[in-house]
Amino acid sequence: MNKKVVQTDKAPKAIGPYSQAIGTDKMVFTAGQIALDPVTGELIAGGVEEQTRQVLNNLRNVLEAAGSSLEHVVKTTVFLQEMGDFPKMNAVYAEYFGENPPARSTVAVAALPKGGLVEIEAIALVA
Repeated sequence: MNKKVVQTDKAPKAIGPYSQAIGTDKMVFTAGQIALDPVTGELIAGGVEEQTRQVLNNLRNVLEAAGSSLEHVVKTTVFLQEMGDFPKMNAVYAEYFGENPPARSTVAVAALPKGGLVEIEAIALVA
C-alpha cells in the first residue's frame, strides 16, 4: 500500500507539522479539523453549532480531496472543550451523518487549538 499526503486549499492549512490527511489505496485518515475559515485561517465566530458546521465542511473538503466523502466515513472522534455542548454538537453532526452514521467517540478536553470549541477527526474508506 502506498501512503500519500492529502492537501487542499478548500480546508485550512495545517497549523503545525502535520498533514490535513494521509491516504492509502483503501483508507483516509484525517487530522483533526477545527472551525478555521480556509481562506483567512482564523477561527470563525459563533458557538458550538456554527463551529461544528465549519468543522464538518472542512472535513468534507479534506475527504473529497482524498477521493472519499462523508458517506464513506467509518469512524470519527469528536473533541469538545465543554461536554455540556454535546447536545448542540450532536444535532449538527446528525445533519451531516444522518442514516447509518459512522462509529464515534466523543471526549471532553481541557482546550483546543486557537480556542476552538470542537474538533473532529475521521477515518474513511476511499470511494
